[in-house]
Amino acid sequence: MSKANTSSDGRLPTAEPVRLAELLDYVAGAVVSRTLSQGQSGTITLFAFDAGQGLSEHTAPFDALVQVLDGEVDLTIGGKKIPAQAGQSVLMPANVPHALHSDKRFKMLLTMIRG
Repeated sequence: MSKANTSSDGRLPTAEPVRLAELLDYVAGAVVSRTLSQGQSGTITLFAFDAGQGLSEHTAPFDALVQVLDGEVDLTIGGKKIPAQAGQSVLMPANVPHALHSDKRFKMLLTMIRG
């Protein structure tokens, strides 16, 4: 994992530019996550998924924004398949079942909005 532009607790530094995709390395056969910011209004979490990895169907009580930083992923939201690639974002509505999977490795930023 890259240590550039991060604080000692792993969160993002304030008032500094960072390259999000460089803050987390891929790990063979795994999903790696790192919380960049957490507060009462929500969380911002960076994920790196190796090829063939994903998240099984689940729901969340809050809206969540997926921003694909590297690679491509297939999201399934409310039974609808939604492909997304680096540079694209998808809003996942609260309380709607969703899942994601990719045959290729990818990185994403997940912003959970609690309000």
